Amino acid sequence: MMFNILISDPLSEDGIGPLREAPNMNLVIETHLSKEELEDRIGEFDALLVRSQTQVTRELINKAKKLKIIGRAGVGVDNIDLDAATENGIIVVNAPNGNTNSAAEHTIAMLMSLSRNIPQAYHALKHKKWDRKKYVGVELKNKTLGVVGLGRIGAEVAFRAKGQRMNVIAYDPFLTKEKADKMGIGYGTLEEVIEQADFITVHTPLMKETRHLINAEAFERMKPGVHIINCARGGIIDEDALYDAIISKKVAGAALDVFEEEPFIDHKLLELPEVVATPHLGASTIEAQEIVAVDVSHDVLSFLNGDVVKNPVNLPSVPSELMHKIEPYFHLAEKLGVFLIDLTKDVAEEINISYSGDLSDMEVAPLTRNTIKGILKRHLGDHVNDVNALYLANKKGIIVNENKTSSTKGFTNLITVEVKSKSGTRKVAGTLLNGFGPRIVKVDEYSIDVTPEGHLVVIQHVDQPGVIGRMGSTIAKHQINIATMQVDRSDIGGNAIMVLTIDKHLETEAMEELKSLEEIKEVTSIDL
Repeated sequence: MMFNILISDPLSEDGIGPLREAPNMNLVIETHLSKEELEDRIGEFDALLVRSQTQVTRELINKAKKLKIIGRAGVGVDNIDLDAATENGIIVVNAPNGNTNSAAEHTIAMLMSLSRNIPQAYHALKHKKWDRKKYVGVELKNKTLGVVGLGRIGAEVAFRAKGQRMNVIAYDPFLTKEKADKMGIGYGTLEEVIEQADFITVHTPLMKETRHLINAEAFERMKPGVHIINCARGGIIDEDALYDAIISKKVAGAALDVFEEEPFIDHKLLELPEVVATPHLGASTIEAQEIVAVDVSHDVLSFLNGDVVKNPVNLPSVPSELMHKIEPYFHLAEKLGVFLIDLTKDVAEEINISYSGDLSDMEVAPLTRNTIKGILKRHLGDHVNDVNALYLANKKGIIVNENKTSSTKGFTNLITVEVKSKSGTRKVAGTLLNGFGPRIVKVDEYSIDVTPEGHLVVIQHVDQPGVIGRMGSTIAKHQINIATMQVDRSDIGGNAIMVLTIDKHLETEAMEELKSLEEIKEVTSIDL
């Protein structure tokens, strides 16, 4: 069978070699198609290969009647509508490892340029100015590099910085002392890292939790004369706060390859002589562009020939008869994961998922992936999905156990999820009730009945008269309406749990006031 493949962005010729050499692949390279031209032609093709130029929108995907796979020659998939691809049964693959070396090297290059004022000195020479005193730099030896985010690229940067005889300290939610010791680096909280570092480089994904992670408050914690590097994602650093920190001399200099809005050519940061900037060149090497093209070409070729792909981004197709049985549980599985990890407030070290009742006779692997995705989302955001959830859990050293039991525990079906972490073990269970949908029915050993949606508050307290009244008064004082309340206790006067559904997110001030009530032990706000 002959497959038609469209390459709509410039890719390395050597990188697409595997596709050219395959006998059943017809390559069409059209890198200058307009949006309208692409939409007119996309119906002819079985596969589409892009970089970042082509916008693979829902409208385009809906017109791609033959399309089976989209390959993104790079890491991010921001230009591809993943939901639309999944809904249309189109698998998306990328090349997550191809630019690791390139991005790490660029980070080190920016670090060196920043420490020795190389771009500024070169610019002065170009304007016939010889001024050695003005561009005196600092050595990296014995300086402390703070690495915020120790994934593939962050770890490579740390390795290279040690070669410069720098002291490295890192923050990552999945970093353990054992792993840090093995790498020969220090580790700490975000606050500890930014307080101790002479140079700070960020390597986290960009999501709600990491947007403006380095902000005005963070700059206040840093040493005077600190240097900042961002070759990861624009938006992790608050650019206005960075500008103010440089003007106040708190920050001695910054090296930036990525920006909140790109192209980035008209911003007050570029007016500062302390700033070194490049136009998003982290992955722009001949080698990296070839590697990502080779990786994605191999995956496209494998998929079209009926083999397994290495780097899927969205959910692969599931046999229709299996999907019909398990689809109603997908929402419940993910929500249980999100609920539990928020309740745990710590990084999971071991995850145990048990299926009972009707589910014990089903293929539940897709539900396990969904549950793990919910658990990892808190720290990894949209980087984690159904397909890569188990891979990422394994990569982070998290043990995952899946069990089935015929014991129904009074329910027709039941999913029980347990997370073990440094702070202890927490557990939640959920079921589907005919006519009522998904429900959380257990939190630890307490029985409740809560719909896993909206804004929830879990309150652990001592079972004493008046607690519920004082809690209700505190909530009301902050103009928060309680929609539902579930309460259970271990014994009279013993430990108890209260789960509230409220109409809006519980803000910090209200939470702290609840915590101050004598009988209340812990308050957790969970947004589902």
